[in-house]
Amino acid sequence: MMIDILLADDEELVRAGLRAVLEAQGDLKVVGEAADGAEAVALARELRPHVVLMDVRMPGTDGLAATRALVGPGPGAAGGEGRSEQAPKILVVTTFENDDYVYQALRAGADGFLLKRSRPVEIAQAVRLVAAGESLLFPAAIRRLAVGQGNRAARETLERAALTGREAEVLRLMARGLANGEIAEQLFLGVQTVKTHVSSVLAKLGARDRTQAVIAAYEAGFVEPSE
Repeated sequence: MMIDILLADDEELVRAGLRAVLEAQGDLKVVGEAADGAEAVALARELRPHVVLMDVRMPGTDGLAATRALVGPGPGAAGGEGRSEQAPKILVVTTFENDDYVYQALRAGADGFLLKRSRPVEIAQAVRLVAAGESLLFPAAIRRLAVGQGNRAARETLERAALTGREAEVLRLMARGLANGEIAEQLFLGVQTVKTHVSSVLAKLGARDRTQAVIAAYEAGFVEPSE
C-alpha cells in the first residue's frame, strides 16, 4: 500500500531533504508540504494523508497546537470521545530528544517522534511503523522526559484500572518500546492475543493510544526509570 505523507516544517531545506529521502522509497509518497502548524492542519484535512511528519517548533501555530487540532480531545476531555478515526498518524520531528515540546506532543496524541539527524532508512521505517498503527517510542528518551512529571492523578488512574497480571506485563513491555510481535515472542503468546491485551490496557487507562499508555505508566511510577 502506498503511504501518503504530509511534511510540516518551517525550513524549506528540511522539507526538501525529507521529501527526497521518502520518495526514494517505492511505497512512500509526499502529497503536500506546510510551513507552519495552521497550514499543516488545513492541508491534512484537505489531503487526508496517512502520516504527518510534524516539526514541533514552528512560528505562529506550532506543531504542538497542530497536533492537538488534528487528533482532537482525549477520552477524559469534556465532551471528548477519543481520537478521530479520520485523524492522520503524527510523527513529531525534532532536533533535541529531550525537548519538552516533544513530551507535550506525545501527551496530546502524537504517535511517536523522530530525530532530524536520523538516517534515511530509519526515517522511512518510522513512517511505515506509525502508518501500520504502532507507536514509535525511544524508551530512554521517554524516561528522561517523564522524570518529574509523575502525579497523583496518574497513580489513581492506574489503581482504578486494576490491570490483570498479564496486562501489567504487556504494559511494561510496551514501555520498553516493544511492538506487538516482540511482546508476543517475549511472553510466548499469539500476536492477536497481545493485541487484545493492549486494547484492554488502553481501555482501562482511558488512553487513546500506546504512547499515552506508556506515558501514564511512567508518570504513575508503574514503570521505574531503571527498567
